[in-house]
Amino acid sequence: MAVGALVLGIISLLCWFVSSLFIPGIIGIILGIVGIVLAVLAKKKQPSGMATAGLVLCIIGLILNGIGVIACAACFGASGCAALSSL
Repeated sequence: MAVGALVLGIISLLCWFVSSLFIPGIIGIILGIVGIVLAVLAKKKQPSGMATAGLVLCIIGLILNGIGVIACAACFGASGCAALSSL
């Protein structure tokens, strides 16, 4: 489970690099949440450094993807309002 959490944390961070496309940001959030659950279960079962690293990566990925999705949604909303006001 620790390896799974670590892999999901890394993929979540990779999704953040392309989160300007909105869909990878959502995928990164989902992977971050699943990774956090796996990391917590792994830490309860057998505490290890890999589980801790997975937990940290998943938390960072979740936060960054959340900020990216919010920023992307705000940008889409602002461009939609600007398009409607020019009519």
